[in-house]
Amino acid sequence: MRRLRRSTLTGTAAVGCLLLLTACGHGPAPAAEDTAAPTPVRAADAPALLPVPRGGGSEVPDDFNGDGHRDLVLDDLVTAESHADDAGIGVVYGSPRGLVPGARQLLGPEKYAAPVDGQLPAVFEAEASCDLDGDGFTDLVVTTDPPYDGQGRPPVPLQLLFGSPSGLAGRAVPLTVPDRARYGNDWPERPVCGDFDGDGAEDLVVHASAGRLSYLRGPFTREGAPRKAGAPIPSPGEAPTGPAADVNRDGYDDLVVRTSAGPGKAAVVLGGPDGPSRTGVTLPTGVDVALGAFGKGKALDAAVGTPDTTALRYDLPTASRGGVDTPGSLLDAADFDGDGLSELVSSGSAVHVYPGRATGPTTRGAVTVRPASAGTTRVLTAADFDGDGLADLVLRTHRGDTEDTVEVHRGTAKDVVTARAAVTFSTSQFLTR
Repeated sequence: MRRLRRSTLTGTAAVGCLLLLTACGHGPAPAAEDTAAPTPVRAADAPALLPVPRGGGSEVPDDFNGDGHRDLVLDDLVTAESHADDAGIGVVYGSPRGLVPGARQLLGPEKYAAPVDGQLPAVFEAEASCDLDGDGFTDLVVTTDPPYDGQGRPPVPLQLLFGSPSGLAGRAVPLTVPDRARYGNDWPERPVCGDFDGDGAEDLVVHASAGRLSYLRGPFTREGAPRKAGAPIPSPGEAPTGPAADVNRDGYDDLVVRTSAGPGKAAVVLGGPDGPSRTGVTLPTGVDVALGAFGKGKALDAAVGTPDTTALRYDLPTASRGGVDTPGSLLDAADFDGDGLSELVSSGSAVHVYPGRATGPTTRGAVTVRPASAGTTRVLTAADFDGDGLADLVLRTHRGDTEDTVEVHRGTAKDVVTARAAVTFSTSQFLTR
């Protein structure tokens, strides 16, 4: 998937749950077996389809049906045969006990996308999620492939799917990016949600071109239009990256902007009354950036992953230097044990969790999470899906295009994360309607 920009978190949630790192050259101790974990839902026993629970609205992130429980977006679904067309976007809805694989929804363009110039898109991929219209139901930003003849300014490929008491419902609407907010002839893409002007409404930042970003102020109408959009704002890079977070605790969400979509330098861009218009600190060259409360100061911290080490910048945006000897390039951070400090997660050839300490993340007492299934494992997200105040780790292990397993490992004060998955299922369940 063009990952839900780690997506699926808004600023307040990002403090406890953020981004990801790659394999480490150390040998951390494996997690202790969690004998109290419930029996997993096995992929071989695809659960019967259940209705989406109806909700009345909430402030919980990624709560599309507004029932007060976080939901999971899956953008890499297995297909019936190799190299088949993308199956669409899957959503597994939450409950007081966590994710319920039976309460699921498949979002495909034929039913949920808006046609553009009479054509339905072939591409329908999740990009970001937040409550854009302020009604208490999280909305989903998707990217599509509208027809374009290569002449002049391309159309906006982003569409908005709105949440409701029954979940994501109805056809998406194209996002409106006013001409005055665009710059150059690049595709408006890489949306990041956040309250960048501190007015309580979720905004969107998208790529413009040539070191500029389009800043769209929320709330948004059900027709996809922002409340306000001005001229593109200068930026230290081309690729806005989420999730947003209020790194310096001033009431405005901030975001990371990379110099390009690939490896390279990045900078923290600070929000304010005029939106994300101030560059706070330039970060070292790396493959990925995680924001978390790693323990050095009162503000959030940044971890930058490279194949050789992880550079830390404490107490943003002033950013005193530090580091941890955990080679890795994909980074994530979340508070799994509930002590108020972020753990650092690495994934690649293995998945490692490095405990947070007052002096920063440490390799001592590190945990290796071993999925039950063989294959290539990646971290999908880290978030609190069962409402116990501890983040949970969601992994996907795939074997080609047609087989996979998704595991949810719960956070725990004792062992950081459980060795045994609390929920296990396959995205093949979305193939059966």
